[in-house]
Amino acid sequence: MKLLTINVDIGDGPTSIDTTLWAWVQWERKYKTKASKASSDMGFEDLAYLAYESSRAMKIVVPAVFDDYIKKIVHLEVVSSEERPTQEAPDDDS
Repeated sequence: MKLLTINVDIGDGPTSIDTTLWAWVQWERKYKTKASKASSDMGFEDLAYLAYESSRAMKIVVPAVFDDYIKKIVHLEVVSSEERPTQEAPDDDS
């Protein structure tokens, strides 16, 4: 799974946000696509949404409405992108 670290500033100073599995699933549901297709077609709205949902999961206070969050963004950038393999489930022989 590819997780991102996004630096975002909504006027209170920059915050480094690590995207979460929860945020990716919410993104897939909202935009009716799969995360595996994200690297070829990510736009600013996609990045903002991932930062928004990840911030909420991290208990960072953000506006209740996503569009209000976007309006407050003064800076947004991806600072890292890495593959984080998931662990295989143990089999019955373990």
